[in-house]
Amino acid sequence: MARTKKTVVYQGRAGAVDCILDWPADTPRGWALVLHPHSEQGGTRDNKVVTTIARACVQAGLAALRPNMRGVGESAGTFDHGKGETQDMLEIIPQFLADYPQLSNGKWLLGGFSFGSAVAAHVYTALAADNQTVPDGVVLAGPAVQRFDFQEISLPNHTLLIHGEDDDVVPLAETMTYARDAELPVVVIPGAGHFFHGKLLLLKDLVEQRLKTM
Repeated sequence: MARTKKTVVYQGRAGAVDCILDWPADTPRGWALVLHPHSEQGGTRDNKVVTTIARACVQAGLAALRPNMRGVGESAGTFDHGKGETQDMLEIIPQFLADYPQLSNGKWLLGGFSFGSAVAAHVYTALAADNQTVPDGVVLAGPAVQRFDFQEISLPNHTLLIHGEDDDVVPLAETMTYARDAELPVVVIPGAGHFFHGKLLLLKDLVEQRLKTM
């Protein structure tokens, strides 16, 4: 499926949030917000796991918004351990929907990889606590939710956690402990490391399967 890509800039608490918007060839049935790994460790919106999740979304008919978070690329601010990044994402969501009001009533997927999974989890929690519209699906890859816990996290039972068996950044045991406490299932990809090298097609398939249920 062909798609178009363009740069869009929104305003977060720290200033500009520079984003890429991937748009499906046909009229989108909704949208996705996909968040990247640790900003101080080379994480950007162009990370392969992030673009793989976004590609699955676009092929499923969703417009995919990929922001560079604080201090990355042309985005303003400095790394804030998830707190400021969460505030920024909460700021840009209504701005994006004001630009694309046709997506407001469509399906919405919230996705994140590694550090981005923690920000996504905080975004979902804040929206739910404020009785705002929450995403129809949550996909967290290589989840590091428990490492950036400035507030108590509450995720829906339909959350998809995807973890690599051989992850040496966020050990599988760490995610299993979190998932056990949160009562969430985990899909483990055998032989996969943190960045899912050689396993991105399988990761994409898992995201596509989740999207079919939305």
